[in-house]
Amino acid sequence: MTSFSGNSTKTSLYADTWQANLRIYARIFALLRPHWFQSFGAVACLGLSTGLSLIIPWLIATVIATGLQHGQLNNLLYIALAILVSSALRGLFAYGQGYLSQSVSNLVAYDLRNQVYDHLQKLSFAFHDESETGQLMSRLTVDIEAVRNFITLGLLRGLLTLVTFVAITIILFRLDVYLALVTLISVPILIFLSIQVARRLRPLWMDVQNENGALGTVMQESLSGVRVVKAFAREEFEIAKFGAKNQELRTLNMSAMRLSAWNQPLMILVINIITVLIVWIGGVAVIGHRLSLPVLVAIAQYILLLSTPVRSFGFMVTWFMRGLSGGERIFSVLDVQSTITDAPNARTLKNVQGHVAFEHVSFAYNNGPEVLNDINIDAKPGQIIALLGATGSGKSTILSLLPRFYDPTQGRLTIDGNGVREVTQRSLRQNIGLVLQDVFLFNATLRDNIAYGVANATDEQIIAAAKVARIHDFALTLPDGYDTWVGERGVTLSGGQKQRVAIARTLLLNPRILVLDDSTSSVDMETEYLIQQALDAVMNGRTTFVVASRLRTIKNADQILILDKGSIVERGTHESLLALNGAYTRLYDLQLREQEEFETRMLSVQNKDSLYGSDVSHSPVQEDGRDRCIASSSEETTNQPDKKREVTR
Repeated sequence: MTSFSGNSTKTSLYADTWQANLRIYARIFALLRPHWFQSFGAVACLGLSTGLSLIIPWLIATVIATGLQHGQLNNLLYIALAILVSSALRGLFAYGQGYLSQSVSNLVAYDLRNQVYDHLQKLSFAFHDESETGQLMSRLTVDIEAVRNFITLGLLRGLLTLVTFVAITIILFRLDVYLALVTLISVPILIFLSIQVARRLRPLWMDVQNENGALGTVMQESLSGVRVVKAFAREEFEIAKFGAKNQELRTLNMSAMRLSAWNQPLMILVINIITVLIVWIGGVAVIGHRLSLPVLVAIAQYILLLSTPVRSFGFMVTWFMRGLSGGERIFSVLDVQSTITDAPNARTLKNVQGHVAFEHVSFAYNNGPEVLNDINIDAKPGQIIALLGATGSGKSTILSLLPRFYDPTQGRLTIDGNGVREVTQRSLRQNIGLVLQDVFLFNATLRDNIAYGVANATDEQIIAAAKVARIHDFALTLPDGYDTWVGERGVTLSGGQKQRVAIARTLLLNPRILVLDDSTSSVDMETEYLIQQALDAVMNGRTTFVVASRLRTIKNADQILILDKGSIVERGTHESLLALNGAYTRLYDLQLREQEEFETRMLSVQNKDSLYGSDVSHSPVQEDGRDRCIASSSEETTNQPDKKREVTR
């Protein structure tokens, strides 16, 4: 698995050889194939524009020969008009070349963004576990922009320089062989300078691209964790960290641009020296009547015409290297193969009953030490499986294997007898609903977040799910109701509200299998009460795997699995495990006994109040029974807002 952290990306994924570089360029050229019409148009306009620019020196030489030396004023007028028309047409085709080249480059960038983003969506969790968000975002933005600029400022301008140089060389040989040979002296010098600069620019621009990704990572982490930054008053530290990384990027950029800037004057100097030699040698030839003045003027014009593309050749080398570095980083992502793929004959998982089996399952992250060892679970349809254990015992890993976020290194997982590797990922995950501890909400409306897993969900379905999840009454208090934007990652909602939105989202999917990861461990008792009511409604009739921390969930479980260091050390029901006086008993004494004593005291208070006929509307236990009825009738919940508020107080 290729790592995309800030440090590892500084090691080139391709051998730094000209064959490897050519392969990268070939892949970039292949991106032009879907846009062959615009590409052909850009090249045609380039050729016509170059051809018309080459006519003008010949016309100027004709002016000198016919108009000035022989006094043919009529021909002079016609030639002047031809120069004007040629210049106008050259400008028109230059515009077409510029517009079409920009069009092609933007289409290629559009395609690349889609390809990279689509590929990232299909890569497995193992890839994303090792990748930095900032580096991936840099590939989607900075690197793709480098490839786009390479097409216009590198590839097409390089083609223009090549066509112009070849055409002028042929013309010079037709005009005067000796002066043409003098001109060709510049070719090996220019090639030598370009190769030397390219070799030094290649690693520099790769470091610049990598540093852009590292800077993006710093920004992403700081802005995503802005609440932590402010809570610990670490604004100055984050500013200094960003400033240091920004300084590194600036230093690398300046080094690359300094080298590029030196390259351009050297190339111009070479062309100017050649021009001086041509004028001196040609002038001597004209004085000696071995060369006509119009021909010398034409040759001088062609040399000056050649100086324009050569003048920009230094920056073209820069864009060639930037395009190469950007292309390497982009293709390094596109070449990564997902470790989780559908089998060639994978079938759709249909009519799921919810019988889940783990058969001798073991698992390790990225060939590391085993985190699960010989796990065996047989969950019948509708059963609740509670997972308990210390931090790092493997509870969340078991839940991650079920929707096939990872594949076990040994053993087999089945749903209704179908191996999870034998069915399509899409159909598998459509039948598994997840409510995780770290709830992620999108920067969208409450309605969009609830309906995220179900395309074209109706308002009635969304509201019904929200009622069962105990979030409907809250939605009605919002300024825009279900159309209220919840902010990035649901920042405007409390932890409990986000949990209930996640439950509604899962309920709307209507899965046969539920995966609940410690979803009430970090909320207050009142919020937990509401969430637990929602979970009771969602779990009803569904096979449920839950990382449990509340006694009520554990006691209602059909199987309780105690994990320690990746192995199941005990299994059974609440009563049977207490009778063993083992790991579960110790866990119960440490974490759960206080909850049971609290519930016992509350039941005692309830019974005493009932005996004396007191108003017990505030008893959480009694309200739990009442609200279970409400869960089965969401209509009644809506019609009793006052009672609901009384419960939440």
